[in-house]
Amino acid sequence: MPRIYAVKNRMSRLAPGDGLKTVVLVLLGFAFWAFMFGVSYRVLAYFRTIEGLGDLLALRLLAMIFLTFFSILLFSNIVTSLSTFYLSGELEILLSAPVRTDSVYRAKFIETIIDSSWMTLIYGLPVFIAYGAVFRASPAYYLGLVLTIIPFLCIPAAVGIVMTMLLVNAFPARRAKDIIVLLGLLFFVVLYVLFRMLQPEKLVDPDTFPSLVQYLTALRAPVSPLLPSSWATEVLSPLLRGTKGDAIFHLLMLWSTSLAAVVIGEWTCMKIYYAGWSRSREGKKAAISRSRAADAFFRIIAMPFQGKMRAIVLKDVKLFFRDTSQWSQLFLLFALMVVYIYSFKLLPFERAAMPSFFLQNLISFLNLGMVGFVTSAVAVRFVFPAVSLEGASFWIIRAAPLSIRDFLWAKFWSSLLPLLVLAEILIVLSNSLLNVTPLMMALGIGTVFMMTFGITALGIGLGAVLPKFKHDNVAQIPTGFGGIVYMLATMLFIGIVVILEAWPVYRIFMYQTMGRHIGIIGWIPIIASVIAVIAVNILALFVPLKIGCKRLQEREV
Repeated sequence: MPRIYAVKNRMSRLAPGDGLKTVVLVLLGFAFWAFMFGVSYRVLAYFRTIEGLGDLLALRLLAMIFLTFFSILLFSNIVTSLSTFYLSGELEILLSAPVRTDSVYRAKFIETIIDSSWMTLIYGLPVFIAYGAVFRASPAYYLGLVLTIIPFLCIPAAVGIVMTMLLVNAFPARRAKDIIVLLGLLFFVVLYVLFRMLQPEKLVDPDTFPSLVQYLTALRAPVSPLLPSSWATEVLSPLLRGTKGDAIFHLLMLWSTSLAAVVIGEWTCMKIYYAGWSRSREGKKAAISRSRAADAFFRIIAMPFQGKMRAIVLKDVKLFFRDTSQWSQLFLLFALMVVYIYSFKLLPFERAAMPSFFLQNLISFLNLGMVGFVTSAVAVRFVFPAVSLEGASFWIIRAAPLSIRDFLWAKFWSSLLPLLVLAEILIVLSNSLLNVTPLMMALGIGTVFMMTFGITALGIGLGAVLPKFKHDNVAQIPTGFGGIVYMLATMLFIGIVVILEAWPVYRIFMYQTMGRHIGIIGWIPIIASVIAVIAVNILALFVPLKIGCKRLQEREV
């Protein structure tokens, strides 16, 4: 009921512009669903054209999808249940009221499933519907899908809740949160690296395997009969192909396991939940604040800045390292960088239809947009929330002898350097693996350097235009309406830069390849394009910060 009342209260007090935000989000949601359905349909339709192996490939892909979803749901439920069962604000009222502990468990169980599973459903439903469309499945498939999804979501939720309760009874809840975040990041790092090492793209090319037996063995590798993901696959496979199978048996396995897990979770809750919640009231230690070595390190980082700007940068750096949920994500960022760069090493240039020399430089140019997108994806998590992280203490910034303009520029410079290092490492290493020409290497380094300034300024500026000072979790800030607007704006900015550079880069590359000299008339449109690119980057640097400064000043008034 607290969640229902909160939603009703929110709906009855809509602010101006909330209706437009809802419409935009709904349209974006439908566009995303259509995109996911279209891509899944094309891939599955292609698989079915492979005679003899098409259906097997599609069903093995379904098993991998369920296995991936189950792994993500398990970790997501561990993290979510820590918040819903131990760190939620209304628990002090609920647990002091005449409410049975088992009733609290059931309510929080439903809340945990909703919070941890809605994103998986958004990604999964278009894919599952595409399976039904490609296989021309009967209505029994869609009924079986609903009956499969419900217990499939309940099992990782119940397991995750029990694991969280055991962990909190061993450690205080706030310390357990840090441990869960670190373990989760390690899990995703290992998952990403193993996924790339397995090279699943080889499954669509049987010619890469010495024999048919090895190919079939590789297809069966991700499947285990002891996992719920395998049971879900065995339920839907006969319904898709219209054949007889053990769908009823595996469906009963899912339901019986999910109900048993829920009951075991309730028993565990009755025994250890309240004691663990009492321990969760323990305050969080800030040992890093008392470390002289850490303080000296932070001062060295802030040395390039002077005066008021140095104070803001020093404060932001300290807050970043104090919050484990933020700096620990650097491990995940490092893993993504390794995966991104390693992917270029796996590109099969020798099997391409066009000469590898042209293909390498073409991919290098398109890589400008990809590096920009990766940089903006990092910025939406670390740069866009920079203003909102001030939270309820923003009044201190306004009361201090510091202008909003200097405040935003301090945020900009403290965010720019890490992004610049990340973007340049990505473009240099990826171009080195591609063996591109010196022209493309210089173009990539220069373009990414300029774009990073615009990406950072857009993050700080839009973060000031759409701040979210009231938040329970930093991760909630980039997932809201402001984060979506920022990603759309940065994608538009990156797209404009790449489009403006496409034609002149093509002309210069072709002239150099053919050994021809570019005349004075030929340089005019090239120089005009370069000036346009510089102008777009200058606008992306100054306009967002100016608008953000104005909006924050108006907000204070």
